[in-house]
Amino acid sequence: MSDQNNKISGITNLTLSEKDKKANLDDVEILRNDKGEIICYHCGDICPNENIHIGNKYFCCNGCKTVYEILDNTGMCAYYDIDENPGFSLKGRKQEQYSWLDDEDVIERLIDFTDGHITKVTFHLPQMHCAACVWLLENLYKFNEGISVSRVNFTKKEIFINFYNETVTLRNVVELLDSIGYAPSINMSNLDDKSKKIADKSLYYKLGFIGFAFGNVMMFTFPQYLGMVKESDEGFFTFFSYLNMVISIPVVFYGGSDYLRSAWLVIKKRNLNIDVPISLGILSIFLWSVYETISGTGHGYFDSLAGLIFFLLVGKWFQQKTYHSIEFERDYKSYFPIAVTKKTTNSDTSEVSEKTVVVDKLEPGDTIIIKNNELIPADGILLKGNANIDYSFVTGESIPVPKQPGQKIFAGGKQIGSTMEMTVTKRVSQSYLTQLWNDSAFEKQEEKPMSELADKIGTSFTYIVLTIAFITLFYWLYNDPSKAIFAFAAVLVVACPCAVALSIPFTFGNALRILGRNDFYLKNTGVFESIQKLDRVVFDKTGTLTYALKNEVYFEGEDLTENDKVLIKSLTYHSQHPLSRQIYENIKARIIDFDDFEEIIGKGISGKIGEHTIKVGSESFVKNNSKINSTGVFVSIDEKILGKFIIKNKYRKGLKDFIDYFASNFKLALISGDSDSEKENLEQLFPSDTVMLFNQKPKDKLEYITAQQGKGEKIMFFGDGLNDAGALQKSNVGIVITENINNFTPASDVIVSADKFSDR
Repeated sequence: MSDQNNKISGITNLTLSEKDKKANLDDVEILRNDKGEIICYHCGDICPNENIHIGNKYFCCNGCKTVYEILDNTGMCAYYDIDENPGFSLKGRKQEQYSWLDDEDVIERLIDFTDGHITKVTFHLPQMHCAACVWLLENLYKFNEGISVSRVNFTKKEIFINFYNETVTLRNVVELLDSIGYAPSINMSNLDDKSKKIADKSLYYKLGFIGFAFGNVMMFTFPQYLGMVKESDEGFFTFFSYLNMVISIPVVFYGGSDYLRSAWLVIKKRNLNIDVPISLGILSIFLWSVYETISGTGHGYFDSLAGLIFFLLVGKWFQQKTYHSIEFERDYKSYFPIAVTKKTTNSDTSEVSEKTVVVDKLEPGDTIIIKNNELIPADGILLKGNANIDYSFVTGESIPVPKQPGQKIFAGGKQIGSTMEMTVTKRVSQSYLTQLWNDSAFEKQEEKPMSELADKIGTSFTYIVLTIAFITLFYWLYNDPSKAIFAFAAVLVVACPCAVALSIPFTFGNALRILGRNDFYLKNTGVFESIQKLDRVVFDKTGTLTYALKNEVYFEGEDLTENDKVLIKSLTYHSQHPLSRQIYENIKARIIDFDDFEEIIGKGISGKIGEHTIKVGSESFVKNNSKINSTGVFVSIDEKILGKFIIKNKYRKGLKDFIDYFASNFKLALISGDSDSEKENLEQLFPSDTVMLFNQKPKDKLEYITAQQGKGEKIMFFGDGLNDAGALQKSNVGIVITENINNFTPASDVIVSADKFSDR
């Protein structure tokens, strides 16, 4: 596994031009096995004849030759340099017919997302088996320019593909995968439930066979278990010993094939991985047992050998299940407790109300309300409102897509503008939102420390185990040769470095689950290592250090009429900014619909109702004068300044202890978009050497973090997730403290429920 991870992590470092030149040299030697037989250049199988070849490259069938020609014509022959014979035989396989993928209903049920321009789809590829597969599949765009992105999840054998509808169809994509030997697992039964993947059954078959063999070997060893004397029952001993030896041959070379193959390949490359000591242990026990059986000096250890391989396979099965349940198969609830506002009607009074529900409670037919900057958690049909959907989380393109009532909307988009209503048509995908959070657009440009730690420990431990094993072997060869081989094998097997290498991701994965239960949601396990390397912690103020809804709010200026209150409350209803929400909660008035709505990050909100224009925000925004910016949230109706809302910040419970904890370990900074009116209070909470910057726009926060990173500092940033996406993304660790679980910020690394703030 360690060797495989090393291969995969190094894939992106390949230089295609150099590799292609190497693969296309005219003097390539004919590939032969140890017996001198010609083997296939693509898959490594023995060629039945010498009729199918291109120069000195021979193939076992026309299918393998075709795949090679496709790779060669697209400059992709580096595929053959990542691993030895990375392909698999296509002998006797007919290409599938995919005309049924032109059916619109089938397409609708297979795809994850489409906006008419870009389509996203996920396929399960059971043929994926090595680093070369990953490299090839992540370079699909070289085969067809209509494919923009292809990303692989090697553990789950899944591929995520984005393609342009104008140049490629879903059928074209599937036929391309099939032509290079990676036909997706698609059948009509899993169209309606795409979470049910067709699993590779080979491990289950192997586990069943080895378990059967293990039981029989144990049974055939009963002469030894019953204490029968070999001299008087030699016939029993000899017969059952040879029977066990015969059964053990497939046990070793079929049951242990994955370990033996992995060890052989890595040794050929003059390297070591964690399968080497396991393979040495298996072979040494087997060969010693064969020697004792044939020479008549003993009965061997075939029962122990069968048991060892059986439990290794059980461990492998458990490993796969653990990976899926701990890290790679977590649904969106493991990451963040996202919820949505649902519109309900009382059946008795016909009264319409709103309530917040978690997204996994949504059913087709439910009506939900999506406000400005809120994520759309499920597919649906737009019922009401002007929808401008930002699908940058999904497609990478930030231009909002306008939607009209009656049109379909896909999950993953973010509403930009006024509040809209939609009816849910499809249950929430349990992996789709998770995929958005881990999209490459939000990945930190850093190394993967967890994988490196696992590989480093696994490799180092392998060398240590081998050293101890050989010392043990030489010791017993000198003192008691009869025990030497078994002692050697015992060290190799008992001290299996799998446990060390696997304990790291399992431990981190378990930590993710425990933290998640306490409303502390980490994006991935790499965040653990990033936190260990921090130098400075940077805080936003509003909504982060202060409560979003518990502050004291009062208005200074003209007395607001009932109509003024209706207009202000209706406008602030559409915004999720902490200040807008506090104003909304403190005004007692009804809500009316807006004709237009706009929110300018870091400045304010504006909208129109009939002939009225309303603005709420900073003084510079409301008065259209960038040179002034006093404290308060100003309000204007039809260009007339009515006054301002004064919001007295209420700091979160436990804030002093929270800041003291970080101050004792890191340098601190506070960057706020507000004025410095609270500076005196903040100086009592923060150490004297804290950097404090006020009247800072989102761009200023991003520039500060960039500048500090340029000085070699590792930054953790605490924000509210609304205006801080750039700073959260740029920081080494971005943490969102949120009171509103409807907001999803994929640029963050951690999402913390505000209720748990004082618990640290």
